[in-house]
Amino acid sequence: MANKVRLSCCVEMVIHTDPWVDRLDVVAQVGMPAFEFWGWPGKDLDAIKRKMDRLGLQLSIFSVGTAADSGYNDWRRGAWLNPEMRSACVDAVRESCKVAKQLGSPSLIVTCGNEIPGVPREEQRRSLVDGLKAAAPVLEDAGITMCLEPLNVLVDHRGYFLASSAEAFEIVREVGSPRVKVLYDIYHQQITEGNLIATITASIGLIGHFHVADVPGRHEPGTGEINYANVFDAIAKSGYQHYVGLEYSPTRDAAETLRGVMALA
Repeated sequence: MANKVRLSCCVEMVIHTDPWVDRLDVVAQVGMPAFEFWGWPGKDLDAIKRKMDRLGLQLSIFSVGTAADSGYNDWRRGAWLNPEMRSACVDAVRESCKVAKQLGSPSLIVTCGNEIPGVPREEQRRSLVDGLKAAAPVLEDAGITMCLEPLNVLVDHRGYFLASSAEAFEIVREVGSPRVKVLYDIYHQQITEGNLIATITASIGLIGHFHVADVPGRHEPGTGEINYANVFDAIAKSGYQHYVGLEYSPTRDAAETLRGVMALA
């Protein structure tokens, strides 16, 4: 039976095989169609492309970054919240779109970074919105969707600027580009606000990617409190057509956990 949703494995968090590119073998062996990773700078992009093509895998998403030493890649520094970093942010998007084209990825992840001490929150929010608006034409020209990710500040990312999905959806509406959407991380939002299925269903048109892990512990579905069978069913019934990314720390053999999630989804 086909999965209700299309799954993608985050090979940074779920699989730890060396050399790095061999992690894609595990994804293919369990029968999953796609993979994703975090930052691209420093990775052997040609080797990734050769391996994914040989295995018939799709790259679903990866994080915006830059090969330049601009300070952008330290995402905690809040580049998107600082107007003086706007050109560096847009340049990073432009550079990452080229990598996305090279690797055939339809999407990018963007994190806004930690709050800047001493700067009013509204000024930081305005910088984020204006920066995303400045990047939107680059994304539209490339045909790439960039997904803004809110993160929980209670357990994992204290000080991060954007915690609630409601504010993320507001920001994306304000940007007003079909190529700027929200990455709805189910783990982070269960910790931050709960109400998962109702929120997902109401805002599905603004969601460009999902991330999956259970609560507590950020382990594979089935280890915690989230009823992932029902969540996956709701996503499928919403008409969502993009990937659902598995971004968890496995409690046992990675391939075994991936097969377990595939049975749920």
